[in-house]
Amino acid sequence: MCNNVTKAIEAIRKLDSASQVNQVIEAIKLQQTFVARSAARSITVGTMVSFQGRRGQRVTGEVTKVNQKTVVVSAHGPAGGTWKVTASMLEAV
Repeated sequence: MCNNVTKAIEAIRKLDSASQVNQVIEAIKLQQTFVARSAARSITVGTMVSFQGRRGQRVTGEVTKVNQKTVVVSAHGPAGGTWKVTASMLEAV
């Protein structure tokens, strides 16, 4: 595990009030939003991507729309259909 992650986990375990825990939760939510939006900005319509589907299968498809935090992917193969996926879960193919 990354040294920074280990340190963060150790610090979280030392929290002793609900207020402190809620502050950490809020910080994590803000960071998730930042990461998702950053990932979405790096993806364009027409890009081939892959991600892990709900049942653990690998899904490959083409980006058809990019939203602020999510991306719409038109999937190929057995997992076909349209998927709305968090941008940070996508990998370029």
